[in-house]
Amino acid sequence: MRVEERALMEWLWLVPALVVLLALGLWLSWTANRLDRIHHRIDVARASLDTQLLHRSGTALELATSGALDPARSLLLVDTAHQARAASPEDFESAESDLSEALRAVLADAAEVTGLVTSPDVGPLLEELADDCRKVELARRFHNDVVASARALRSRRRVRWLGLAGRAPAPEAVDLDDDPPPALVAA
Repeated sequence: MRVEERALMEWLWLVPALVVLLALGLWLSWTANRLDRIHHRIDVARASLDTQLLHRSGTALELATSGALDPARSLLLVDTAHQARAASPEDFESAESDLSEALRAVLADAAEVTGLVTSPDVGPLLEELADDCRKVELARRFHNDVVASARALRSRRRVRWLGLAGRAPAPEAVDLDDDPPPALVAA
């Protein structure tokens, strides 16, 4: 063997090592990008949930001021809908849960709800409210599913040890009562 061939053979072991390092780097980069995309999906899902909650409270306010309900129930609905809209980020879950409870209390009588749904003035509003309640429930579930995916990825050793999550805060699930009024769903 010539001297040049021998020197080449001594450095040939670097090629597999470099290939392994490159593959490892690509894998870690892919994981970090995946985590970044999941965090972006959480932001989008949270914005969608906030939009649906605002729309539901707006429809509840519209129902309360429509004149179809008695003054006591209208006042209860106006108060809880306003509190849900004005709640701080720390208190929004309890405020939105209170609005769900108020909607169930106000629309508890199935016969009355059926009569209101057939009304040409209030019927479309109640259908919109039922649709809003369904959309809130779906938006919350979607948000919490994405949060669960992010938590699962963030809990992996390679993500924790190498700090692939960066400085992003740990995502939090939204836990609120979003059950719609049964009489409204049945109508």
